[in-house]
Amino acid sequence: MGSRDLISSLPDEVLGKILSFLPTHIALDLSDASGGPLGFPEFVDKTLALLKNSSLIKTFHLNCEHRHEDSRVDGWIRTALELGFLEELRLETVGMYSIETEFFTSNTLVDLTICDGFYPDGRLPPAGGVFFPALKRLSLFSVAFADCAMYDDLVLGCPVLEELFLHYPDDSNPPAWTGDVSSSSIERLTIIHHYPDYREAYEFVSFTTPSLLYLDYSGYVADQYDVDFDSLVEARLDIRPWEAFTDEHDDRSDSEDDDSDSEDDADSFSSWDVTGLVTKISNIKTLHLSSDSLEVFHFYCRSMPVFHNLLTLSFESDKEKGWQVVPLLLNSSPNLETLVIKGLVHKVTNRCGDACICIPKKKKKEEGVPCCLSTCQVKMLTVSGYLGTCRERKQISHFLANLKCLETVKVGVEVDNQQENHVHKRYIGIINALIKLPRVSPNCQIQFF
Repeated sequence: MGSRDLISSLPDEVLGKILSFLPTHIALDLSDASGGPLGFPEFVDKTLALLKNSSLIKTFHLNCEHRHEDSRVDGWIRTALELGFLEELRLETVGMYSIETEFFTSNTLVDLTICDGFYPDGRLPPAGGVFFPALKRLSLFSVAFADCAMYDDLVLGCPVLEELFLHYPDDSNPPAWTGDVSSSSIERLTIIHHYPDYREAYEFVSFTTPSLLYLDYSGYVADQYDVDFDSLVEARLDIRPWEAFTDEHDDRSDSEDDDSDSEDDADSFSSWDVTGLVTKISNIKTLHLSSDSLEVFHFYCRSMPVFHNLLTLSFESDKEKGWQVVPLLLNSSPNLETLVIKGLVHKVTNRCGDACICIPKKKKKEEGVPCCLSTCQVKMLTVSGYLGTCRERKQISHFLANLKCLETVKVGVEVDNQQENHVHKRYIGIINALIKLPRVSPNCQIQFF
């Protein structure tokens, strides 16, 4: 029996299942063997037709790398949803295709991803209508919406949604996300929203998410935040300023007391204000901050709340950005146990306080003012990206000399691989130099990774 007869004799459901698992170019060849040459559109038509009455297909990925008829693409999506057993749907395209919302619904779909040129359009369901009653994960990558209310209605039409991912990097199109997330069920929220040429998109950011446990937010600082984070446990913030801060910003408040940094400096600059956001995350247990967020907190937070429940603080350093807010953060975190720092090299400023070694000499001579590190309850310090420079070693020494409760210090050492013959020797030298540093805590052990 020939290969054509072997393939053509298979039940439609089995053949459709086989075709759906194969790489497209191989599946096209197999389709050819089972009944004549097929292009990509014909292949998709045939595969979906074979699977029309199948309960085996749980996942459907459609990636249109070439232009096809709108009605045909819409028909593929509609057919996939009408299978009745679909749990995961991923749509990608390099062109622009509208998705007819009247038929964009499924009672079984759990995971939906829409990328780039696909955009929902058409009639909306009645107020309070449901698109996807079982959907738990929704990911939107640069998705435009024909109607401003479409995004809100799509999210509201997923009543058991647990995870929402919005990825809107700066591109040639105006931002589609309106700055609002409203859902009583969402537990994990990730937003990447970078549009430096559209300040109007950041006038007001609102999160009505009372069940949210995890937040990962990256975007430019907004004029105002109105958020509901009553259940939030962990936050990862990358809040970017609209313009780079200069030494003049710090010089304006150089003569003032460090404890009033956040409040007084913010009044001196602009209307941008993260106070509402920072206040509403004050009950979290884990906080990750980018180097931009450190400066934004310093200049645009009018009053720093007390983080009574904060156990882990993590932040990134950048040689062009300062640590001005670090002393205030540490003083405002009385129960902090773990401090994680990605890179120690940061911009030297006159406002870093005593959390680092770039404190002005006149401040060092002050007596009777305890170092912010000496009152910390930090038990574990993790430093990554350690290159072993003199400045980094002095910073580690400063931590070891002031963190009285330290039990474990983990240091991620990086050695220049361009000098392979000296890598091991250099690595050993860095380790030995750190091990010899004095420690105020008798129980402190240094580990390397």
